[in-house]
Amino acid sequence: METHLLSSAIAEFQPEVPVNPATYFDENPPPRNLEAHSAKVREFVDRHLSTGRKVALVTSGGTTVPLEVNTVRFLDNFSAGTRGATSAEYLLEQGYAVIFMHRQFSLQPYSRHYSHTTNCFLDHLTIEGDSCIRVGEQFREKMRTVLAQYQKAKQDGTLIMIDFVTVTDYLFLLRTCAKLMSVLHENALYYLAAAVSDFFIPAKKMVEHKIQSGGGGLTLRMDQVPKFLKPLVKEWTPHGYVVSFKLETDTTLLIPKARQALESYGHQLVIGNMLNTRKWHVMLVEKDTEDEITLSKEELAQGVEIESRIVEDLARRHDAHITRTRAQNSTANGTANGATNGTALSR
Repeated sequence: METHLLSSAIAEFQPEVPVNPATYFDENPPPRNLEAHSAKVREFVDRHLSTGRKVALVTSGGTTVPLEVNTVRFLDNFSAGTRGATSAEYLLEQGYAVIFMHRQFSLQPYSRHYSHTTNCFLDHLTIEGDSCIRVGEQFREKMRTVLAQYQKAKQDGTLIMIDFVTVTDYLFLLRTCAKLMSVLHENALYYLAAAVSDFFIPAKKMVEHKIQSGGGGLTLRMDQVPKFLKPLVKEWTPHGYVVSFKLETDTTLLIPKARQALESYGHQLVIGNMLNTRKWHVMLVEKDTEDEITLSKEELAQGVEIESRIVEDLARRHDAHITRTRAQNSTANGTANGATNGTALSR
């Protein structure tokens, strides 16, 4: 991203007619790989539907907002994809099949352990002789564990990965995945950890070529990205268990905004975190309850990842949701059958 572009940009917040969610997908182009990703997800969902396995869609990483059709400059959201990639591993440990929908080149499950420049896997290897590469003794146990988990996921067919770049790519893929996963009903889990842009430039307002810098300063006027959590919950996948995330920098806003989201969109859980404490403290907010997960100094020193605690708690909540939903469906079916039989007898 070219940050010099923003130094002269002016953020303007002016009321205007919001972009209509119903027409968004007609007015903005789908990603070129949508059809291929759709086929991949459909096959994955059908396979695990037949086994009764729970399936999680994990979204991860930030989305970009292109400023030109032939994109040179863009705005980006803060996210390396750590929470999503880490959580995907723990969901696999909990027995889920995982669709990992990630920002291109962001962190991914398993390879994340060696992606950062502070833990480059090349530093763990030595060359012996002409054809032997050896892992350093101090690194073998962890590398063996990570490799075994990765290979098991591949062998079991429980992990697929699809990528996005722009916010529009993300929204097309989210809708596609949610609709394909709707056949899973309550066995579907949506773990929406991606950092999604709040503002964008619609395709019809975007310039085709690179914005030239010779004209001096630049003022950006952007539209608000429509809120698609409500159609996801109400239309695309009405029986799934949906988890959204709320990141704040002001502690007084975290819980109120989490509750506002639950009320507005009707989903099951908001995981709230503060920017500066997100690696060791989160809030889990439901309609009527608030719980927190905090790692101790000892746990942090031992390398415990907070996502392990989040996913363990989340799996219990999802199982409870499945039990409640099936009980409600059973009761509803019994009532309907009773009404049908009563009508038949009255005739």
